[in-house]
Amino acid sequence: MSGGPKTAMVLAAGLGTRMRPLTNDRPKALVEVAGRTLIDHVLDRLADAGVEKAVVNVHWFADRLEGHLSGRTRPEIVISDERRQLLETGGGLKKARPLLGPDPVWVANIDSVWIDDGDALGELARMWDPEKMDACLLLARREASIGFEGAGDFFLADDGRLTFRGEAASAPFAYMGVHITKPGIVADQPKGPFSLTKVWRRLADEGRLYGRVLDGFWMHVGDPQARDAAEAKLKEPA
Repeated sequence: MSGGPKTAMVLAAGLGTRMRPLTNDRPKALVEVAGRTLIDHVLDRLADAGVEKAVVNVHWFADRLEGHLSGRTRPEIVISDERRQLLETGGGLKKARPLLGPDPVWVANIDSVWIDDGDALGELARMWDPEKMDACLLLARREASIGFEGAGDFFLADDGRLTFRGEAASAPFAYMGVHITKPGIVADQPKGPFSLTKVWRRLADEGRLYGRVLDGFWMHVGDPQARDAAEAKLKEPA
């Protein structure tokens, strides 16, 4: 696939508290699912989508993660060091902006594994329209996912615009950890830790937050039980 962003931000600096004891001696990014580390699952997806450079933030067992990443040649890996302070999703993106450049980028969590019945990243890239969007999120249907604890995140309009669940009892779609965005959406935020969700709420109010639904099955790998469930799902016959 071509035409999508060539640079990505991979959010790998979390403590992995819910993944213990698997993260007692390693970062969550190096927990394996079906014989591959979580971070390699996402980096391989991004490389196949045309990403040439991935900026990876590090904190917990940072040296071990950097050592693992040094063995990769595709995509090129650049480290955003958060050893001194965890910055959350928004703060991590803000700190990495000089490494990312001004153009739209992919942003990806490392706890998302999926079975793709289509071309999820390619379809998201083709949908991306910077004239009317500031962020475009990949979504999963709640009934086509495992490991997600919650009542859903978003409602999706016919034109792709997203609104938050708000006070509704439930919403049909969950954010599945990958999106395209303009790095500048965090420019007006103060330095330090903050969540991208804060920025997305403003974008949704402005009508500039969009989404597309995965044609496939999503596995949120947030704890050891979810890791085991994801492995079992991946072993099922196609």
